[in-house]
Parts: sequence; C-alpha cells; structure tokens
Amino acid sequence: MNPHTNPYVVISARGEERLRGGHPWIYRADVGDVHADAGDRVVVRNARGRVLGHALFSDRSQIAIRMLAYGAADTDPADDALVRRRIEAAIAFRTSLAIDATAYRLIHGEADLLPSLIVDRYGESLVVQALSQGMDRLLPVVVGALTDLLHPRGILARNDPRARLLEGLEQRVDVIAGEVPELVSVTETGIAYEVDLRRGQKTGLFLDQRENRAAAMQYARGRLLDCFSYNGGFALVLGRQCQETIAFDVSEDAIARVRQNATRNGIAVDARVGNVFDELRGLERLGERFDTIVLDPPAFAKNKAAVPKARSGYKEINLRALKLLNPGGVLVTCSCSYNIDESAFADLILSAAVDAQAQVTVVEKRIQGRDHPVLLAVPETYYLKCFILRKLT
Repeated sequence: MNPHTNPYVVISARGEERLRGGHPWIYRADVGDVHADAGDRVVVRNARGRVLGHALFSDRSQIAIRMLAYGAADTDPADDALVRRRIEAAIAFRTSLAIDATAYRLIHGEADLLPSLIVDRYGESLVVQALSQGMDRLLPVVVGALTDLLHPRGILARNDPRARLLEGLEQRVDVIAGEVPELVSVTETGIAYEVDLRRGQKTGLFLDQRENRAAAMQYARGRLLDCFSYNGGFALVLGRQCQETIAFDVSEDAIARVRQNATRNGIAVDARVGNVFDELRGLERLGERFDTIVLDPPAFAKNKAAVPKARSGYKEINLRALKLLNPGGVLVTCSCSYNIDESAFADLILSAAVDAQAQVTVVEKRIQGRDHPVLLAVPETYYLKCFILRKLT
C-alpha cells in the first residue's frame, strides 16, 4: 500500500447493492482492489471510483468490510471523533431507558453504529469486546471515551470469543483500565447476583433476557420448572411468584451458582445437575406436572449446517415441556439461534403442540431487551425469540 494515500477498497456492483439495502457488511467475495492493511479505516469505492462511505477493513474475515459512515465527504468522517459521538449516543440511549438493573448493555455493535463492538456495564466495571481487526485497533479510542464519559472503576477486555479467531486475532482476557475485582455484585429486576466477569458466559451474565424474565414473572405461578438455568435468572425472578421451583443445568458450576444466588436472595430453589433432554423425559415418566415451565437453551444452531439438528432439538424440548404442563399453565420458550428465525421457531412450537395434543395460545412474543436493539437492515441483530404461551388443554 502506498503510505501517501488514504487506505481504500473497491467493491463490486453486488456489494454496492447490498449497501444501498442498508446492510453494513460486505463479504470478501464482493471486494476487488484493496489498498489497505489489516484493521485500517478505509474509504469504500465502487468500480467507477465513486466514494460510497468509510468502513473498518479486515484482511482475514469473510466479512471484509464493516461500514462506519455512508456517502462522500471532503474529510474522513470515520475519525476518532465519530467513534466518540457514537459512544455518547449509545450511553445516552441506555440512560433514557431507566433500566431496573445495575448490569446492562451499553453498546450493541452494529445496532449502535459501532460494528463489532460490545460494551456491558456491571456496576462500576465495564466489559468490552472488540470482535474485528478494525475495532481491535480502535480499542484505545473506545477506552478513552468510556473513561471520560463514565469514570468506571475498571475496564475488562473479554476478548475471548471464537469470532476473534476468524479475524486472525488472539483470544485473551485483560484488565485494560483501572481495576476489576474477581467478583462483581449487581442487581437485576430485584435479584442480586455475584458475577465472575472473567470466566462467566458472554460477558458475565445473559443480560438480553432481563426484560423477558420480568414479563414472564407476571404469569408465573404454582410449580415452576426452569430448564437450562445457567445462573438461575428465570428461576430466581419467577420463583418469587411460585410455590416450588426446580432448576436444571448440565453444568455443575452453573448449578452451584444457582444455589448461591438462591441463598443470597432468600428464594427456595431445588437446583439439580442434569441433561435437560433426559430430565424432561424422566419427569414425564414419573408423572410430574408443572404450572410454569421455562426453556432457555443455548444456541442450538450456531451455523446453517447445524439447523436440521437444532430444529429437532427445539421441537423435542417443547414437546416434552407441553406434556409436563398442566392445562392453564404457562410455557416460556426461547431461542437465541439467529439461524432459526421467528417464523421457523413458531412452526416448531406448533409442531410440538400438535404432537403433544395440546391447544396453545400465544400470550406474548418478545425479543432481546431494549438495551440490545435490533438494526432493521441487519437481521443478524434479531437473534433472541421468546414466546410466552398458555396451554389450554
């Protein structure tokens, strides 16, 4: 690359059409000439030389271009000041939500026009993930802005997702500003948790389900079964409304956390280690019945190749749950697999209901919390589906 020219890339007509449709990603197959280095902020041009915008460039990922700004300008708009303005806007939006928690998402990547950047708040600590070469290069700018705007006790970089390997980046966990304690105390919907920010799932907690737990609490009653409980979020929130709560997770560490969190909050939870598929069949054989059941599994379909097996898995657990549910009972069933869209998930639930000989109504259809917004032009940002259902017969 000539050091005296601004980095730029040229994209195909198909890539240009994708940008016109509002999607900020351009795949490697639609990138022609490249005059840039890994992680550069680049000018994006079409084959006729017209400037289409400015973006983050990756020389390793199949997503070669992640747009930051659109259109031509006399000066590069994708500068540090733009990044800071976007961070300010994201923080201001979360403040406007008046979230009932001390742990929530501050920056949600593309949906905050900061592609591949995740920032979560846990009390006085922040957790940052930079999931592309370009955002990794921008981390000093991001950390500087977060420090100036929020004055956190410390900032932890949880740069351990496998997505970084696709960018040729190493997986690591580092304190990059201030100090971050081993365990952080937070509250969410009236429940107190101790969170291990370095080793917990995602950045510590599944923050995207907070509002779905609060909504489901309005319907919870009687005997509660929480499947794939992780740290007990649904069990603890809904358990305040129920007479008995049983929680299952395959992880012994997760069940230990459920027990600790239950004790901390004074909520009775019978937390058990077990494979949910096996346990649901076992409960059915024993003739057990429940009034409220929660299914919040991990992503069964992390890629398109996994979709057939995932469909079978989703149908199986919903079928078993509906058989265990009393008439008039509530099933809260979720999927965080982007590759199973809302329509497909609804079809799977219907198929399960037919096989279970159950009549089911939809009480609510929900998505991830408002601090995890969906960018309309990017279907990938709509990943969490949550149906609250009532079994009639």
